[in-house]
Amino acid sequence: MGMDFSTLRTLISRYCVGEENWVDSRTIYIGHKEPPPGTEAFIQQRFPDNRIVSSKYTFWNFIPKNMFEQFRRVANFYFLIIFLVQLMIDTPTSPVTSGLPLFFVITVTAIKQGYEDWLRHKADNSVNQCPVHVVQHGKVVRKQSRKLRVGDVVFVKENETFPCDLILLSSSRDDGTCFVTTASLDGESSHKTYYAVQDTKAYNTERDVDSVHATIECEQPQPDLYKFVGRINVYMDNEPVARPLGSENLLLRGATLKNTEYIYAVAIYTGMETKMALNYQSKSQKRSAVEKSMNAYLVVYLCILISKAVINTALKYVWQADPNRDEPWYNDRTESERQRHILIRAFTDFLAFMVLFNYIIPVSMYVTVEMQKFLGSYFIMWDDEMFDDELGERAVVNTSDLNEELGQVEYVFTDKTGTLTENNMEFIECCVDGHVYVPQAICNGQVMPGAASMDMIDTSPGPEAREHEELFFRALCLCHTVQVKEEETVDGIKHGIHQGKSTSFYISSSPDEVALVEGMKRLGFTYLRHKDGQMEILNREDEVERFELLEVLTFDSVRRRMSVIVRASSGELYLFCKGADSSIFPRVVSGKVEQVRARVEHNAVEGLRTLCVAYRPLNSEQYEQVCHVLNAAKLALQDRDKRLAEAYDLIEKDLILLGATAVEDRLQEKAADTIESLHKAGMKVWVLTGDKMETAAATCYASKLFRRNTQILELTTKRTEEQSLHDVLFDLSRTVLRQHGGMTRDTFSGLSGDCTDYGLIIDGATLSAVMRPDQVDSNSGNYKEIFLEICRNCSAVLCCRMAPLQKAQIVKMIKASKEHPITLAIGDGANDVSMILEAHVGIGIMGKEGRQAVRNSDYAIPKFKHLKKMLLVHGHYYYIRISELVQYFFYKNVCFIFPQFLYQFFCGFSQQPLYDTAYLTLYNISFTSLPILLYSLMEQHINMDILKKDPSLYRDIAKNSLLRWPIFIYWTILGVYDAIVMFFGAYFLFDNTTFTSNGQMFGNWTFGTLVFTVLVFTVTFKLALDTHYWTWINHFVIWGSLVFFVVFSLLWGGIIWPFLNYQRMYYVFMQMLSSGPAWLSIILLITASLLPDVVKKVIWRTLWPTTTERIQNADKLYKGQLSEFTPLASLHAPPKASSHRRGSENQRNPQNPQRFESYNKKIMFTRWQRAPDYRTFTPLLRFADGSHHLKQGNAYSGAGPETSV
Repeated sequence: MGMDFSTLRTLISRYCVGEENWVDSRTIYIGHKEPPPGTEAFIQQRFPDNRIVSSKYTFWNFIPKNMFEQFRRVANFYFLIIFLVQLMIDTPTSPVTSGLPLFFVITVTAIKQGYEDWLRHKADNSVNQCPVHVVQHGKVVRKQSRKLRVGDVVFVKENETFPCDLILLSSSRDDGTCFVTTASLDGESSHKTYYAVQDTKAYNTERDVDSVHATIECEQPQPDLYKFVGRINVYMDNEPVARPLGSENLLLRGATLKNTEYIYAVAIYTGMETKMALNYQSKSQKRSAVEKSMNAYLVVYLCILISKAVINTALKYVWQADPNRDEPWYNDRTESERQRHILIRAFTDFLAFMVLFNYIIPVSMYVTVEMQKFLGSYFIMWDDEMFDDELGERAVVNTSDLNEELGQVEYVFTDKTGTLTENNMEFIECCVDGHVYVPQAICNGQVMPGAASMDMIDTSPGPEAREHEELFFRALCLCHTVQVKEEETVDGIKHGIHQGKSTSFYISSSPDEVALVEGMKRLGFTYLRHKDGQMEILNREDEVERFELLEVLTFDSVRRRMSVIVRASSGELYLFCKGADSSIFPRVVSGKVEQVRARVEHNAVEGLRTLCVAYRPLNSEQYEQVCHVLNAAKLALQDRDKRLAEAYDLIEKDLILLGATAVEDRLQEKAADTIESLHKAGMKVWVLTGDKMETAAATCYASKLFRRNTQILELTTKRTEEQSLHDVLFDLSRTVLRQHGGMTRDTFSGLSGDCTDYGLIIDGATLSAVMRPDQVDSNSGNYKEIFLEICRNCSAVLCCRMAPLQKAQIVKMIKASKEHPITLAIGDGANDVSMILEAHVGIGIMGKEGRQAVRNSDYAIPKFKHLKKMLLVHGHYYYIRISELVQYFFYKNVCFIFPQFLYQFFCGFSQQPLYDTAYLTLYNISFTSLPILLYSLMEQHINMDILKKDPSLYRDIAKNSLLRWPIFIYWTILGVYDAIVMFFGAYFLFDNTTFTSNGQMFGNWTFGTLVFTVLVFTVTFKLALDTHYWTWINHFVIWGSLVFFVVFSLLWGGIIWPFLNYQRMYYVFMQMLSSGPAWLSIILLITASLLPDVVKKVIWRTLWPTTTERIQNADKLYKGQLSEFTPLASLHAPPKASSHRRGSENQRNPQNPQRFESYNKKIMFTRWQRAPDYRTFTPLLRFADGSHHLKQGNAYSGAGPETSV
């Protein structure tokens, strides 16, 4: 078949959807001028205006659209159905009882979403109405941004932001370049250079620009920021001259003009068709594990509800089958009711019971959870420990839906450059033909000054070596995209280019390039400027050399190299190329390859970033050929990238190797401590980087991802060349599984000591071979499974040479593995966005590589070290709080509705409600909602300092342990037990007829009110018993809600309400309280309800305490001083549980395990506001160690396993 299916499909979809006039490219007439007659047809296309819309709703569609979205939620839809049933049939309770809570929930959510959308509208309006300058009829006029049209010529001044996507026509600089920062798009704060169209760069005034006669043909808008294909036809004397347009001519909306006075450019994509708008990718909704548990519990309760209704309906008809027990005379049914079919009667009864019991489904839980997440997220933003002075930035929460997921993380995927390291490059050395040059070399202990300082291993290079050396320095001064920014103010010679000139410094899109150019300056070759197509260099003899820049073959991540073609003043042509060793060595035909390769490998092992430099002299014929190949590729509208890659491939060959450079990227502060803490907390840390294996491995050792005793397993291209991938995988899995005896590492900690620690290194090429779904080798089995098995048994994994998409693939693979672990991805650059979006929790770092990662993440933090507090403290607290909230909600609703179910057995299944309508409606909204909301915001079951100091506490809550089925069942049984005690307790007390002092009988409403009073007090006290962290707010809310209940009951029953058609509660509450036995029964029933839970807790804590409970007990013992002097190791679970932890320490110090054992119980203290009180020191030390006479020095002994750096 000639045409493949995809082409066919696109054609069919286009024509079927009515896109007959859809074309692959668009034609734009600059300044809306028609082309000269006879050149081409003038077809004016219609384009959208420049309005940006990021809001979701409009004034008209807000109510219907928002309602639709809210009722897609199961619980809301369910309550809507119940409410409609109550309106349609004769039900025991008023429609208000389910209508009001539902209305409250819907309104609160709508207000929140409406407010957020209003803010978006406001932001949109401020952008759409901002003024822009447009050239019309030779004059600059002001317009609102939204009125801009495709084809308008726009005038932009320095530091202004581009209003839409523009093609640069001319700039204030003679060479037609301009400098731009794209920090708001891809987060790169460095200056990038863009070029004007060759034929229009001379037009520098409004009149000139207005006279331009040209059309632009370009592709239809697409979201790739770095890709653009088009061509411009400039009409000179009615003859069109075609020039290529690429991404270097395209200025994107949202970028800012820098270092250039003004520019003229033409609008080509506007409004929602700009690349920035197309990149507003709608993030797929991430849902937390807790929300999934909530929905599972909801289904269980729905089943309980239906079974209750079915049982009651069946029993009602069984009970009424006895003719004596039919409806009593005062409740006589009408004839039409009697004639109705029994199935219809049964169905309406079933619905009536459903309505009566529907409160078992907690609708207000969803609102409480929403509010808890929304308000709780402010604690991260307000945390002063997560504020960075250097950046002046705080942590940011973009998605509050995932707070509790921070307490469940099992895998952490981190980028290396800029995340673990500072992305702050420093030039260390370069090697030319085996000679090593180090700027500022140390000679006899003296640091030699600046430019003359050179340390040569071979001190007297011959003339040829000298020539090569200078060529190497020139290559690095020319092969880059660095700009020089002149600074008028002279502040010494800090950034000085050379004495006597105004100070200037280098800016570039890559910190590596600046480091290399500055390194060359320190070695005597200074790059001065790029002006009028000439690059100027100051050599060692202080002479200025000029080179004409002919072509730039830009860097890309696939080729991993960049080249320039220059003409020296003597007329010689050179191609200089620099790039990663893996992409340069295969293209080299001569040069001292072995010496340079040895040095590159040596530097990579030291953790330095290395680049190789090579050159190729060109003669004029070769250059002509190069120009021809490049221009043909540049003018192509289809597959331009592919053709350019082929052209570059042809040009960058037969190179002569000059040497290599080494640049250092330092580790971020406390990066190693953070990784160590994450390991102790049982998380597995994977580093995913685009760097070389040796460089990345060195960083991993420095950041304690790999320890000195970690056995490294390699799954790299080098190894798969020697033996097949199949054999390598089976070898590795045999090694790992032999050690672990087939037991996966997850059964012990992520830092287990009973066995060797394994670390795996894999590279991108091997990974794609492993991930390939269709292996050629049929008996190969599934490589992916074996690979996963190996990874599971490694404590740390390093993936190097990764493409951005591969990072996301790895995260996806781990997410889909059979344990379905919770993953977290953290990175700082645009290349990390895909993995941040893929992981359960995505965290962006506000680094040097801009804001792209931050914008796409769920949370953003200033530095990697803040991850420790975010997970170990905030994540822990959020999870503890929300799990209690969910369980407690279900518990209090079981307590509430189960007595209603029991009551039916005593009222002939007549659907008589036990509680008054007001109580039914307000129970979840006001009597019991605030205390649990406050608990879920404030609770701290363990002091914050202890959580930071002892990361292993994180394991107590791992794998959603507080929302497991056994715990859920325990809470439900507790609720049923409490309900039985309340109902039957009140029932047997009512058996005594002389219940009141005046001999009056109590009625059914008094009975219901008594049960309800016990209920409200019991569930509130239950929460009070679970609270560890008391503040005045807790006291106010918990006791205040009880007082509110009493005051409300007195008011509700003490006044005649004229708008009510019944007054059944009149004086009921007062009458109940006037009875002594009622008071006694309330106290007795509350005690009886709470007792079993208290007894169970006491026994459990005494016999089988968790680590958390041990620390809580010790903290009480020392009245909150535990955070000052913490013998944490002694509080851990008994040896059975912690043997593996000690094992790993002994392994690290095999000579003297006994001596190390004593350090295992070392004391830590952090100074608080007051000086530590040393009188409390001795007994605490005794408690920690059992030794009475501990030398004071030992209190500050060397780092043990519980180190807090």
